[in-house]
Order: sequence, then structure tokens, then C-alpha cells
Amino acid sequence: MDAEVDSVFDLSPPEKLQLVEDLWDDLASVPAEVPIHDWQKEELARRKANLMSNPATGLSWDEVKRRVRSRDGR
Repeated sequence: MDAEVDSVFDLSPPEKLQLVEDLWDDLASVPAEVPIHDWQKEELARRKANLMSNPATGLSWDEVKRRVRSRDGR
């Protein structure tokens, strides 16, 4: 980051993106310290239960990648 910047809001879009990436990498280095809210745990449990009771609704990792790439024009 430029030493002359007074606020992150003064950064250029590429600098802001780099800052977000750096912060994400820092958080990812200590995943146990990232708080997970009860509502998030409940939602994950709900989705897992739905998948277990309706396995045909799930997608393979290859299918997920194919769909994402097709949206991106790759």
C-alpha cells in the first residue's frame, strides 16, 4: 500500500482488490480463528441433510466446474 494513502477508501480499485486478497490469505492461514455463526452452522447442516435425503440433487465437482466455466465463457 502507498505510504501516502490516508484511508483504504482512497486506494485505487486494483489496490483495494490486492488488500482484500491479502486479508483473505491472512484469514485463511488461521481458519480456526475465523468465527462461524450459529446460523451458518445451521444452514450447512440443513443443506447437508437435504443432500443426504436427496442425493440426486447434488452435483459432482466436475459438473460444478463445468457450469462455472460456461458462465465465464471458458
